[in-house]
Amino acid sequence: MIREAGARDHPTIHRLTEAAFGWDAEAHLIAALRASDDSVFDLVAEMDGDIVGHVLLSALAAPPGVLALAPVSVAPDHQRQGIGSGLIHHAIGRATAAGWSAIFLLGDPAYYTRFGFSLDAAESFETDYPREFFMALALKSDAFKSMPKKVEYPAAFRELG
Repeated sequence: MIREAGARDHPTIHRLTEAAFGWDAEAHLIAALRASDDSVFDLVAEMDGDIVGHVLLSALAAPPGVLALAPVSVAPDHQRQGIGSGLIHHAIGRATAAGWSAIFLLGDPAYYTRFGFSLDAAESFETDYPREFFMALALKSDAFKSMPKKVEYPAAFRELG
């Protein structure tokens, strides 16, 4: 089951994210995005009443109407079971239904291209992040046509280091 995260879930999501990544930087990123009101879709996957996965979509500072997908976390003992994929598909569906134009992310192309993200789609955009991990997914057919070309993540990403 995938549902919106609530405030009572935050400590569990923090621990889950630390366990999934092996450090706490992404867990602090999630907290900072929530605190700055940049968080748009904060979703958890539950299995037998336990939270086993999490995904966050936040509003980019620029261009307007565009989201960033990060991070995606799955409990180590539940990885490679389709939970992360389910969360990402659900997040894309929610963003599309809500009328967002596109989603950018920084991640492994070997993983994220299966969801439609593309290095080529992001190629014409400016970013301060490594190009080999910078991908985009249009949620509307003409999303990138007149979109400003500078992608600016929320301040919480810059503070991540």
